[in-house]
Amino acid sequence: MTVMTDTRRPEGARPMTVRDLEEMPDDGRRRELIDGVLVVSPAPGLRHQTIAYRLYPVLDQACPLGYFVAGAPFAVRIGDHLELQPDLLVGRGEGFTEQDLPEPPVLAVEVLSPSTAIHDLNTKKAVYERLGVPSYWVVDPAEPALAVFELDGDGVYQQVAKAAVDEVFEARQPFPVRVVPAELLGRLG
Repeated sequence: MTVMTDTRRPEGARPMTVRDLEEMPDDGRRRELIDGVLVVSPAPGLRHQTIAYRLYPVLDQACPLGYFVAGAPFAVRIGDHLELQPDLLVGRGEGFTEQDLPEPPVLAVEVLSPSTAIHDLNTKKAVYERLGVPSYWVVDPAEPALAVFELDGDGVYQQVAKAAVDEVFEARQPFPVRVVPAELLGRLG
């Protein structure tokens, strides 16, 4: 299965909105909206979910007061035509509503799946960069490895670190936290 994006619209048709997403049935697939274009991803697999669920408490325990960690499905919803659901996100506490985060997070984390890797490394990365998300982490469960991107002074992502298998990544942004990719696999490692 792959990520499905349909950019074809009949002439005069309007871009999709967040409200359109809310009216769709829940079938276990992740639906995101990028500039009014629907992107549908299949349900994630075991390695993906194991990493996401094991990274959540690592971030949550290190998270300072005034910030919150949220896991998918939880939407970053900015305007009527943009809704992203990173696998994990960290945002300012006062920015959250009960349903979503209507402002850019300070950290977005995507765990790659075979069907979403190109989308996560290109399209979503570009959108997070455009939104000004200071830190973007991409976890590759196959190695396992963590690639860390941070905005430079010009608002462009630069890869500032990569940790693979037993290598330790000591984050400074958005807060100090220690991550070892192999530990995120738990029993699967």
